[in-house]
Amino acid sequence: MKNLLLAGVAASIALVSSVAFSAWSSDDEAEYHEKAQEALADFLKSGPEAQKFVDKAAGYVVIPTVGKAALGIGGARGKGVLYEGGAVTAMVTLTQVSFGFQGGGQAYSEFIFFEDATTLENFKKGNFELNAQASAVAITAGASADASFENGMAIFTQAKGGLMYEAAVGGQKFKVELK
Repeated sequence: MKNLLLAGVAASIALVSSVAFSAWSSDDEAEYHEKAQEALADFLKSGPEAQKFVDKAAGYVVIPTVGKAALGIGGARGKGVLYEGGAVTAMVTLTQVSFGFQGGGQAYSEFIFFEDATTLENFKKGNFELNAQASAVAITAGASADASFENGMAIFTQAKGGLMYEAAVGGQKFKVELK
């Protein structure tokens, strides 16, 4: 069992490293846009209420894959795109560090919807942080029906795979590179 856990952690660290150290270039925009559209299509399948966030948002971020790994100290990293009016307007990098009782690894998609232009503009200024109190809704069938905007944002995560236990504190930081 211990070897299985160590193998899972090693694989997760490799996943996070591959995402963390891949450089962003303008040539990658089409690839990230395609991956983001696939992740968004999966999100919209979660229920009819999911579309209301896309329709109402002043803009939204789609990070198709966030890799997360931990063994006491954890980290996560992912890259995605910011959409305004259906067009890509920025590249976004998510970084997270957490501390506490945690171990394993997982991959997930993350979606952040901005309720108004003010919240969106604050995000676009770069180096935006979500503290440990920011809450994300884990997407399951119908989960978005009870979700709402909070402090100008609605945040969703959708599991892609992995196994992780976690009782930890941490926050997410976003780097925004405008086009």
